[in-house]
Amino acid sequence: MLNGTKNIIMNNFKQKIGIVGLGYVGLPLAIEFGKFFDVAGYDIDKKRVYEINQKKDRNNEVKKKEFVNSKNLSVYDKISQLNNCNIIIITTPTPINKKNIPDLRMLKNSTTKVSSILKKNMIIVFESTVYPGCTEEVCIPILEKKSKLKFNKDFFCGYSPERINVGDKNHKLTNIKKIISGSNYKTLNYLDKVYSKIIKAGVFKASSIKVAEAAKVIENVQRDLNIALMNEISIIFNKLNLDTKDVIKAASTKWNFHEYQPGLVGGHCIGVDPYYLTYKSKMIGYEPKVILSGRQTNDSMYLEIISRIKSNNKFKLMKNKKKFLILGLAFKENCNDIRNSKIFDLAKHFIKEGHEVHGFDPLVNTSIPIKKMIFHKTMTKKNFFDIIIISTPHRDFIRLGINKIKSFGKKNSIIFDVKSVFNKDVNVDEKL
Repeated sequence: MLNGTKNIIMNNFKQKIGIVGLGYVGLPLAIEFGKFFDVAGYDIDKKRVYEINQKKDRNNEVKKKEFVNSKNLSVYDKISQLNNCNIIIITTPTPINKKNIPDLRMLKNSTTKVSSILKKNMIIVFESTVYPGCTEEVCIPILEKKSKLKFNKDFFCGYSPERINVGDKNHKLTNIKKIISGSNYKTLNYLDKVYSKIIKAGVFKASSIKVAEAAKVIENVQRDLNIALMNEISIIFNKLNLDTKDVIKAASTKWNFHEYQPGLVGGHCIGVDPYYLTYKSKMIGYEPKVILSGRQTNDSMYLEIISRIKSNNKFKLMKNKKKFLILGLAFKENCNDIRNSKIFDLAKHFIKEGHEVHGFDPLVNTSIPIKKMIFHKTMTKKNFFDIIIISTPHRDFIRLGINKIKSFGKKNSIIFDVKSVFNKDVNVDEKL
């Protein structure tokens, strides 16, 4: 039984909410909860904490006026400041390592820190993407061991998967339906009332924590497989001299055709979550086939772009050392998120071959993870590049127009429009 739940709810939620991790997921959550409750945010990055206290978000997801509206939010770089919270929500990143195995180190570290301040009747909610069973098999034992408290007797847990869509100004935290789950019935109903305060689209009460964890990963597995299908189709259609975009447009006239576009698949969700599910699948003795096949297709699409560039007749006539310009380094358009961006695989390949590779992205304001790549936040060069790859179609690039983009290149430069934004223009040489 969740002691004191009824009294807290009747007292207009006069509890304090702690948010662990103030990144793409945690900060918007803290901002919204801060409009209704006392909120204490914690992040290990002291610079990040300082910036937030100055009402600045380096990720450009939260505007200054939203900080002002969140009157009850305070942020700290010490976990002890969350000591008096009734609910603590952990939003720590859960990446994969170089072998595509889930890397739970940050999640375990955050859980260990929370265990140091865990008190009776606290609710710990996890929003980090994990495989089905991770909360109960990995996180809760850490909380019990370090705190000496008993799960579902002294403290309670929930899982509510994040659905943050970076760079999307239409689908924001408050208008995306949110899945919640709890370790018992009263915890679930309590979290329902708390999250319903900020989620205008409503909440869905999952039947268990494990169901909520599984729902999160298959959301992105499904997208990954559909994009992999379109990527493979684009390879086939290229060999048939068919325009993939034209074919998809025609097929989309059927009521039950789902429109997905080919492209590079990066980011913190679609390129990661399938590996969490397949990792768990292997643990229980089933070797997944379809999911990993889709992953292999999407992970290798940068090689298809390389192949098409090298097979272009213009490329064969160019001198050995070529100058490349990659337009857009973020993993998707209209955001500055470079996590798991497959664009860097392209860059690494050409740098390794001895070519000069430049990157231009007006939205990216962080250091890029590639040595020898020349990074630009503005572009003034004219008639300079041999190959121009429009990899991330930011609105800024679309506004520039293909003629302006082409002016960055030499007379016989190759223009590769990865997402076919300018696919009908005669100045485009290659596209997926």
